[in-house]
Amino acid sequence: MSKSKSGANEKNNMKWWQLSLFGVGCTIGTGFFLGSGLAIRMTGPAILLAFLLAALGTYFVYDALSKMTAKEPLQGGFRSYAKKAYGRWAGFSSGWVYWSSEVLIMGSQLTALSIFSRFWFPHIPLWIFTAIYAVLGLTIILIGVKLLNRLENILAILKISAITMFIVIAFLAIFGVIDGESPIQFPNSANEIIPHGFTGLWSAVIFAFYAFGGIEILGLMAMQLKDPSEAPKAGKVMLFTLMFIYVLSIGLAVIMVPWNHFNTEESTFIVALNSYRLSFVPHFFNATLIIAGFSTMTASLYGVTSVLETLGKENDAPVCFAKKGKLKVPLWTLIITMLGVTASIISALLLPNKIYEWVTTAAGLMLLYNWLFILASSRKILELKAKEKFMYTIGAVIILIAVSGTLFHATSRPGFFISLAFIGVIALITFILSFKWRKEQTKEKSKRKVLKPWPTA
Repeated sequence: MSKSKSGANEKNNMKWWQLSLFGVGCTIGTGFFLGSGLAIRMTGPAILLAFLLAALGTYFVYDALSKMTAKEPLQGGFRSYAKKAYGRWAGFSSGWVYWSSEVLIMGSQLTALSIFSRFWFPHIPLWIFTAIYAVLGLTIILIGVKLLNRLENILAILKISAITMFIVIAFLAIFGVIDGESPIQFPNSANEIIPHGFTGLWSAVIFAFYAFGGIEILGLMAMQLKDPSEAPKAGKVMLFTLMFIYVLSIGLAVIMVPWNHFNTEESTFIVALNSYRLSFVPHFFNATLIIAGFSTMTASLYGVTSVLETLGKENDAPVCFAKKGKLKVPLWTLIITMLGVTASIISALLLPNKIYEWVTTAAGLMLLYNWLFILASSRKILELKAKEKFMYTIGAVIILIAVSGTLFHATSRPGFFISLAFIGVIALITFILSFKWRKEQTKEKSKRKVLKPWPTA
């Protein structure tokens, strides 16, 4: 057997259940542990419906992505399928939209990790923690995919264990085994179930989607599968697991505490357990928040470096972004990504909270725009049956519901318009470069004509 073949076998040895666990690990993050509190305040116990909608929309997007991966595994994942379906402009814009959004989100993730760490070390400056977490994440990426996969699997088990512990305590509280200051209350009227009406529910769907963010990275990791045709099965197991965990844990939380007690400063689960005077809870869940934030940040770092590398390989970015040298990740890809993350961290530390919140909301929306691109690409690449066309159309409608819902919430509305501004800038750059690409195509065609052999008699 040749070296290249044996190397490929060593690299592509991931089993489907490992990909499922990896997906759970890189998806459960601060968007769920912290962001769900804001969503509950916006819509009350009806947030469970928003999570079910988001789970359904996410499933349809991953189903399309995994089927394209099973048909033809491509290193660039979703952006390579966009390019194959609609041309160079689609691959270029999709890749840079993803890179921009993830770099912005990573800045907020690192800042959040630093804030959580100061729970125990209040006198250490934030920038020291951000530097430590950034270097740790970078080290894991440099060591390679194997370590990233193992780490995400371990962290996934820790996060699931934390949520399971909360579920056990919640049931003990509901059945009266442990007593708290706040009585257990089951919502029994429309006003208690959906206090802010349909508009509140509509506005909250976007926050439910944030808890499922990360399937693009799962699509990139599917390249490591021993059998790429198992990618759809891995996604189904992952999404069912996430949906079950999310709906059960949040459902118990809104029974234990009135919906208007939740906030954006504390984890949903800390708020739910506060009245039970369990001294270990704040420390335990603070550690869980750090684990969750670090794992999603590291997975995002893998995603942006992978996409930037394929952009370089396909001349949609400078070629130096694809040159690995002795490192497992191209040096310039790391440099540009870390410069972007550093700029994002500085913005997070210096900008007023509201402005940076708008920017990160915009970044989250940009990820959803890429999900729409995934669904659109599947129509060109796959031979879809009527059932799949219907599923993917419903998926696109659910995403559009989430995006449009931001217009009804004061915090999210500016983020919607900022996301359009980002898209506009990338679209303008794509439009300018399209003239260069046409010239290159014309030159290539003329070369082929010159090199074409004369017909023989």
